[in-house]
Amino acid sequence: MKKRNKLNYYKLKKSYNPRQFNFKTTKDLEAFNDIVGQERAAQALDFGLNVKNPKYNIYISGLKGTGKTTYCISKVKDKAKREEKKYDWCYVNNFNEPDRPKSIRLPAGTGKIFQADMDYFVRELISEVPKTFISEEYQKRKNDILKSYQEKKNELLDFLIEYSKTLGFEIKNISTGLVFVPIKDGEKISDEEFDNLEEEEKNIYEKNGEQIQLKAIEILRKVKILEKESKRELIDFQKMTAHFIVKPISETIIEKYKAINEVIEYIGEIEEDVIENVSDFEAIAEEDISIKSNVKEFAPRYYVNLIVDNSEVEGAPVIVETNPTFNNLMGVIEYESENSSLRTDFTMIKPGSLHKANGGFLIIDALELLRNSHSWLAIKRTLYNRKIKIESLRHQLGITDIATLKPEPIPIDIKIILIGNPQIYNLLYQYDEDFNKLFKIKADFDSIMDNTLENQYKMACFINSFCEKENLRHFTKDGVLKVLEYSNRIAGSQSKLTTMFNNIIEILIEADAWAKYEGNRYIAENNVKKAVREKRKRNNRIEDRIDDLYKDGKIIINVKGSEVGKINGLSVINTGDYVFGRPMVITVSSYAGTKGIINIEREVELSGNIHDKGVMILEGYLNEKFCKDKPLNITSKICFEQSYNGVDGDSASSTELYGILSSIGNIPIKQNIAVTGSVNQKGEIQPVGGITEKVEGFYDICKYFGLTGNQGVIIPSQNLDDLVLEDEIIEAVRSGKFSIYSVSKIEEGIEILTDMSFKEICNVVQTKLNSYSQLMNKYEN
Repeated sequence: MKKRNKLNYYKLKKSYNPRQFNFKTTKDLEAFNDIVGQERAAQALDFGLNVKNPKYNIYISGLKGTGKTTYCISKVKDKAKREEKKYDWCYVNNFNEPDRPKSIRLPAGTGKIFQADMDYFVRELISEVPKTFISEEYQKRKNDILKSYQEKKNELLDFLIEYSKTLGFEIKNISTGLVFVPIKDGEKISDEEFDNLEEEEKNIYEKNGEQIQLKAIEILRKVKILEKESKRELIDFQKMTAHFIVKPISETIIEKYKAINEVIEYIGEIEEDVIENVSDFEAIAEEDISIKSNVKEFAPRYYVNLIVDNSEVEGAPVIVETNPTFNNLMGVIEYESENSSLRTDFTMIKPGSLHKANGGFLIIDALELLRNSHSWLAIKRTLYNRKIKIESLRHQLGITDIATLKPEPIPIDIKIILIGNPQIYNLLYQYDEDFNKLFKIKADFDSIMDNTLENQYKMACFINSFCEKENLRHFTKDGVLKVLEYSNRIAGSQSKLTTMFNNIIEILIEADAWAKYEGNRYIAENNVKKAVREKRKRNNRIEDRIDDLYKDGKIIINVKGSEVGKINGLSVINTGDYVFGRPMVITVSSYAGTKGIINIEREVELSGNIHDKGVMILEGYLNEKFCKDKPLNITSKICFEQSYNGVDGDSASSTELYGILSSIGNIPIKQNIAVTGSVNQKGEIQPVGGITEKVEGFYDICKYFGLTGNQGVIIPSQNLDDLVLEDEIIEAVRSGKFSIYSVSKIEEGIEILTDMSFKEICNVVQTKLNSYSQLMNKYEN
C-alpha cells in the first residue's frame, strides 16, 4: 500500500525541456506588448468599450498585480485615439440670473480661441468706447442736448423770477432750496420791518407769497421733467453711440461662430449689457488694462470660464482619477473673502473629472470611490440623469447658508470604468441595486493561466519586453525556465502559470541586480534562484521566530515514533508578504458518552464556521461506518494543541478523523508522517490549499530534528498537480530521505499511518464502540 501511494520525485514540480525553446537568450525573441493569459477579460473590455449605451459601463475585476490597471489604461487610450474629437465646455455669465451661469459647448480646440476672441472683443470695447465718448463730435452732440434742456430750464426759472418780482418778491437760491424774500421799493424787507407793516399790506404779501409758492411748485415740476427727459435723451444717445461701437466689433465674432447658437445668443446678451452699462467702460482706464492679463481681471462679467479644453487631446479624452472625492469628480464652486464675507461668481467654477472626461472615458479605482460615499452616489445620479450638475456638497447636506451658484447642468456622454477586486464587485452586485443597471460589463482578470507552450513563449517574450523597457540584462534560456518554475509556484500549480506579473517583475529586477553584482552579461538560472532565495530571506523573519520555538521545545512536536490519539497536522501561515507552512499537533481523547465529537476550539470560540462544518462531517462518517443500527455512544474531544489564534478551514478534517480512529481503537499513529486533506462523510479525501507550503513546512522541522528516511507527508491525490517543491526537498525524496504519499480515501491514509489494514482497524474500532454501547446501556439501566 505504501509503495503504491508514494510519489516519485519527478512529480514534485514541473520539469521544463530546454529543447522546446529555440532561443539562447531573451534578446533573440520578439517583444510582446499585449497582456498574457487574459483573453476572456480582454474580449470583455473590448466589447464594453465598443457598446454605445450609457448603461454599459465597465467593472475591471481582478487581484492586485495582474496588470489589469496598466492594460486597461493602455487599451482605453488606444480606443480613445480612434474616436472623434469631442467638445470644449465653458461657463459664461447669465446677465438675467447671475446665480445661474450658462454653459456653452464648443468643438474641441475652439474653447481657447473663443476665450481669446472674447478677450479681444472686450479690450476693443474698452479701447473704443472712451475714445468715442471724448471725441469732439460726441461731446458737441452731448453738449447740444444738455444746452437745449438747460435753455428750457432757464426759461422756466427766468419766468419764475419775473413773476415773483411782479408780486413783490425776490428769489434766493440756498442749499436747501428756493427762498422767496419780500421787497419794497427795490429793497429787501427785514423781519422787523415786515412786522411793522400795516396789517393790510402784510396780508397782500402773504397772499402773493402763496401764489408764488404754487407757481414755483409748478415750475420746479416742469424742471424735474426736463431733467429726466435730458437724462433719458443722453442715455439714449449713449446707447445709440455704444450700439454703433459694439455692433461692428461683435459682427466679426458672430460671423466666426454663426454655427453655434449658444455663442450667438451669448454675444447678443453681451451687446445688450454693454449698451445698458456703457458708462462702466468710461471708468476703466486704458493704461490699467494693459497691465492686466485677461478679461477676468478688468471685466469679469464678460470673462469666458473655459472649464474643459480638449485642444491638445487626440480623439476622445481619457481621465484617470486617483483621488475620487466629491469635488474632484463633480467640480467645485470656489469662494473668496471680500469685506469679511464670502462671495463667488461663475469665474470661480472649477471642473471635475466628469467634465474633463465628457465625451470619452473616466477610469476610477473602485475602492477609493467607495471610500467617498457621496462620490459614488454622485456618479450614479450623473449616469442616470445624463447630466453633470455642479453643486456644493455642504449645500447638498444642508449644513451651510452661504449663497451659492446653480450652474446650468452639462449633458454628459461618458463611459466609466471602475477597477477593483472581485470582493468589491460582488458586494456592489449584491447590495447596490443600481450597480448592475449601470455597470453591465465585467472584465474579469484571472490570477492564473494554462501552462501551455504558447503561454510559456509569451512569458519569455514578456521578459524580453520588460528587459528592453527597463534596460535590464537579458535572460538565458535556463534563467527563463527558472522564472517559469517560480511562476508555477506563485500560481500554486504545475499546470498553471501566474498572471500576477508584479511578482514576476520583482524577480526580474532582483535577478538583474544579482547578475550585475556577479559581473554576468546575462541573467542565468543561478541569479534567479538567488533572487528568490534572498527575497524569501528578507520576508521570513516570523518563520524564523516560529522555528526557534520548535527548536527550543516551546512548541512541542514529535517527528519520530508512534502515539495513540495524537497526529501531526499541517497549517499555512500568511504574514501578508510571505506564506509558509508548519506542523501542528492535533490530539484526540475518546471515551464512553453521548456527546459525540466535541471541537474544543469551537467550545472556546476559536473555531471558524468551515472548521466546525468539517468536525460535524466526521460524526456523519463514524455513524454511517460503525453505528447504522445503534447510537454512537462516544465522546471524543479534538484539540489543536498550542493554537491560540483560532482555527478555520476543513483541510485538517482527514487528520482529525485519523486521530479519532486512533483514539477509539487505541491504535498508535506514526508521528514521523504529517497529514493534510479534507474528507467528506463517505470517507473520500478532498483537495486543500497551500499544499506546497505545508509539505515544505514539515520537511523543515524534520530536517532540524534529523531526517530518518521514514518521514513524510500524506496529501490528497487531487493535489499532486499543485506541488511545486524546492529542489532540496525533491532531492531528499529522490534519495529516500523523505516521502510524500497521495491518498484518495481514508482507508489508504490510515493504513500508511498505522501499518495495519483498514479491515483490522475497523474491527478494533467497532469492538471498542460496541463496548462503549454496552457500557452506556448498563449505565442507563
